[in-house]
Order: sequence, then structure tokens, then C-alpha cells
Amino acid sequence: MELDFLLDFLARLAANNNTAWMAANRPDYQRARAACTELVRQLLARVAATDPDLANLTTADVMFRLHKNDRAHRDPEPYKRRMGAGLKLGGRHAPRAGYFLAIQPEGKSWLGAGTFHPTPEMVTAIRQEIHYNGEAFHRLRQAPELLRYFPDGLDTTGPQLTRPPRGYATDDPDLAWLRLKTFGAGRFYSDAEVLAPDFVDQLVAAIAAARPLVDFFNEALPSAE
Repeated sequence: MELDFLLDFLARLAANNNTAWMAANRPDYQRARAACTELVRQLLARVAATDPDLANLTTADVMFRLHKNDRAHRDPEPYKRRMGAGLKLGGRHAPRAGYFLAIQPEGKSWLGAGTFHPTPEMVTAIRQEIHYNGEAFHRLRQAPELLRYFPDGLDTTGPQLTRPPRGYATDDPDLAWLRLKTFGAGRFYSDAEVLAPDFVDQLVAAIAAARPLVDFFNEALPSAE
């Protein structure tokens, strides 16, 4: 894998994020994309061996496009500054919890586990699962193996309600978690970690550590098959 070339290309793209530059550097884009595809292929093969939800997925099913699909009106950059994939049952856009890998220079490469852009229906279902099975939820989010790879644990800094969700009491003991609008843990990797020989091993281990929590969320959601 040419992950060094991938990081270099993405750094150059960040400084030249326009269609003219991309057209002039198309061969480099294809080479960088191939490097990312190989990384995702190796990761997917490893994790699918033990997770039936990820079996039979291909890199085409899970990799995100570089071009921004929903670019904000004032956003002048047509391309994302990262390449990556979403590994979950049904593919990258399926309404499920899963694992998300983004490769980006300057220590911004990231692995997430959970669901970070859930639909309102998904949020409602996960809240109900937490409410019904709070003991299991807290055991999983505080599991030592999860915190070994995701030291910050379940992210509570993202968007959340200012009031209790409809149907939940103001004194619900799990209110801090029920107010969340996203449910996931994440961690960053330095460029040196991305380029290390054991990078795929580290990703596989982190995904394995997060799988019980991801499975908990998916228990609340309908199958994407």
C-alpha cells in the first residue's frame, strides 16, 4: 500500500481544492485512490472474517466518494480532504451502526464506531434500547477493551437535545445519554501511526473492541439486508 503517497496527495489536494487542479492531477488521484482501496480491502477482509454483518461487502459497497455530494452553497471546495469508508451491513449509507475510517494528513486520520448521522427513526430506536437496557449499555460503553482503543469513550460533545426527548422524564437516570443525537466513539491517528507496518492490525483490534457496543445499537435497528 502506498499510504505515504495517499497522505501526500491529500495534503496537496487540501492546498489546491478545485476541479482544474484535479483534472491536471488525475493520475495522482487514481494512484491515491488505489492505495486507499487496498487499505480498505485488507481491513474489510480481516474484520469480515469474524463479523457476519460485514461478509460479502466489497470496497465499492463501503468506500465514500471524494466529491462532495451535498456541498453547502458557500463552500468553494468541491472535494473532501479525506478518503475513507463506512463498514456496515448494507453498505456505507445503510441505516445501521458500523465503523468509519477516514484517512487525512496532519494527524486527522480517524476511526469511528457507532452511528454519526442517524435518521430520526434510528435515534428514537437507540434511545429506547438504552432506556430498556441501561445496565447493558453502561457496561458496554465503559468496557476496558473499548476504552483501550477509544480512550474518550462514547462521544458526548456532539449535537444533543436541550430538553428530555418526548416521552422521557426529566429525572431519568440515563437522560444525559438519551439526549444525544449521535451514538459513537472515535479516535484519531497520527500520520506516523498510519504509515506504521501494523496500522491495519491496530484498526482490526479497535473494531473488535467496539463491536459489542455497535452490536448493541444495531439490536435496536431493522436489518439492512
